[in-house]
This record gives sequence, C-alpha cells and structure tokens, in this order.
Amino acid sequence: MNRRTLLHATSALGAAALTAGAATRADAAAPAAPRRDRPLHVHVVMFDGVEELDFSAPYEVFSASGHFADREVEVRHVTLDGPRTVEAAYGTRLRVDHAWAPEDADLLVVPGGGYARREDPGVWAEIRRGALPRALAAATRPGLTVSALCTGVMLLSAAGLTRGRPCTTHHRARADLERQGGVLKNARVVDDGDLVTAGGVTSGLDLALWLVRRELGADAAVGLEEMLEYEARGTVWTARSGR
Repeated sequence: MNRRTLLHATSALGAAALTAGAATRADAAAPAAPRRDRPLHVHVVMFDGVEELDFSAPYEVFSASGHFADREVEVRHVTLDGPRTVEAAYGTRLRVDHAWAPEDADLLVVPGGGYARREDPGVWAEIRRGALPRALAAATRPGLTVSALCTGVMLLSAAGLTRGRPCTTHHRARADLERQGGVLKNARVVDDGDLVTAGGVTSGLDLALWLVRRELGADAAVGLEEMLEYEARGTVWTARSGR
C-alpha cells in the first residue's frame, strides 16, 4: 500500500491530462451513476487450483483503484467453504479470511484455473463438485454484477448464467462455452450488464480496468493504467452498443 500511495502522488497529477487525450472506445457503455455514499465491495472468488495471475491481477487493480476515485473500494478474497488456505495452480498458498457472502458484494470476480487438467484441483473439479456453480446461480440479484475471466467463465456456464447471453472465455474453452449455450463474442471483454466476462489469463487486467472505468469513472481507469504501466488492450463488447 505504501508503494501505491507514493505512486498515486505522482501519477494522479498527470491523470486528468491523460484522460482528456485518451481515446474513447467506440463500444463504451454509458455507466450508471456510481453510488459514492458507500464503498464499492469487490469479492474475488477463490478455490483450490485457481490460476495465480487470474486472481492476482484483478485484485491488484481493484485494490489500487480507490487511490484514483472519490469512492472507497473494499476488495476481499472469499471461499465457499469459509476461511481457509487455498493452494493455487502453481503451488502458491494463500490464506483466505472471508467466507462466501455475495449479498454483501457489488462485484463478484470469478478466476479460472485447472481447466486443462481434469483430474486435478481447479475449474473441472469445482464443476464436478457442484457446490460453487450452485452458489453462483443462487447469488444473482439486482445490484450485483457477476464477472469472470479465463476458464472461470466455465463455472458461470455450469451455473447456467451464460446460457443465451453474450460472453467470452479462454480461447481453448470457447467451443465448450458455445456448446453450453453461451453466445460467444470475439472480444477481450464482454459486458452484458450484470454479466461481464473476459478472455484468458492476462485479460483479468482488462476486465478489472473496464469495471473500474464503468463503476468509478474514466479518470480512475487512466490513473491506474499509468501507475501499473499497462494500457488496456482489446475490444470491449457492450450490450448497450446494440451489437
């Protein structure tokens, strides 16, 4: 946090100027007016076998976003099984202190991992287990945006949340997503309102930056890009574009 605070002190000075000259994406949706009277609550869903970059990239973006916005942002890892240690795809162990509580969230972020290794922990194991897809299906409500990236989208598919709706996923899972009823879009990020999906692995950065832009404004997204030294890439398909 100290590093981010220091970077913010220098980055924020140039954020407004950068915003003025930044290219606006043609597909950009007009965001709803953000509620600034309370924090934006982001829950990143964790499970054994989750891909390290899938969960860490969005967590980094959302955690730093409060430095560039008027609204406070609270980010937490959550597991369906309650507080415990999660072992990620490459052996990273992370203590998760928060239980499943989608009723307290504004954004759910579902990472992927383990889709190519059906016998190991990961997305396939969670689909076979069934508990997480059922919990995701039950979590939907007005005011909650469910998002996923990479093969985490296949957990949403198993929950029935992508059927008949525009979506995307890791390129190796696209055929499965389409067979299961998803309306596949060839875009980096697909925003269908309360359902937002993104492609593989590194697209977690683009998913999070898009949601920051949508929920907190363009100034916050540009400030984050400068701090992270990363420019959002790829097309964002949005339902409001009518495409």
